[in-house]
Amino acid sequence: ATAAVTVTQDSLLNVCMDAKHHKTEPGPEGQLYGQCVLWKDNACCTANTSVEAHQDQSYLYRFNWDHCGAMPEKCKRHFIQDTCLYECSPNLGPWIDQADTSWRKERIRDVPLCQEDCEQWWEDCQDAVTCKVNWHKGWNWTTGTNQCPKGAMCQKFKFVFPTAAALCEQIWSGSYRYTSHHRGSGRCIQMWFDPAQGNPNVAVAQYYA
Repeated sequence: ATAAVTVTQDSLLNVCMDAKHHKTEPGPEGQLYGQCVLWKDNACCTANTSVEAHQDQSYLYRFNWDHCGAMPEKCKRHFIQDTCLYECSPNLGPWIDQADTSWRKERIRDVPLCQEDCEQWWEDCQDAVTCKVNWHKGWNWTTGTNQCPKGAMCQKFKFVFPTAAALCEQIWSGSYRYTSHHRGSGRCIQMWFDPAQGNPNVAVAQYYA
C-alpha cells in the first residue's frame, strides 16, 4: 500500500498540466522573460510562452486585458504574474483537475493562494475596470479577441469584486482559493517569490500532495 501511496504522491509533484502551451515535463529554461524568470531553474513554460505572457492580446489566448479601457500597469503586473505561475510552475500538481474544453485537458482548481498575494492583487487592481466577474467564459469573441458581452457594464474592480477573496476565487472560475496563510508558511502558493531563496512552492506542493 505504501508503494502505491508514494507513486500517487510523486505523480503530483514536479509536473506540468496537460494544457494549451505547457511542456510535457518541467526542466530548466535559461531564457525566461521578465516576470516569469522566477521559474527559469525548473519550468513548464518555454521562453516563447514567457515572452507572450507579457504581451497585450498575446497569441497564448488572444485575451485582451484592456476590454474596458487601459488596465493600469500596477494591476497588469499581477495578471502577468498569474499567467507566469499558471504556465511555468511545476508545483501545481495537487490542484490539477480535468477540464472538458477543446483547448486544454487539465486546469487548476482551488490553489491555496497566500493572503498577501491575493490582497496585493486586489489592492493594485481596485481601480481597473472590467465588465465580467468570471473571465473564463461568456465573452463576445466575434472579433477574434474578447469583448464585453452585450449589455454588460464596465465598472471598477472594487464594485465587481468587493473583496480580495472575490477577485482571486471568481475571476478564473475557482482556480484559486483565498487563504489566511501567509507567505513563507509552507501552506500556500506564492505568485511572487525571490528566486535567490529558492522556490517556496516546492514545499507547499509536497505538503498538500
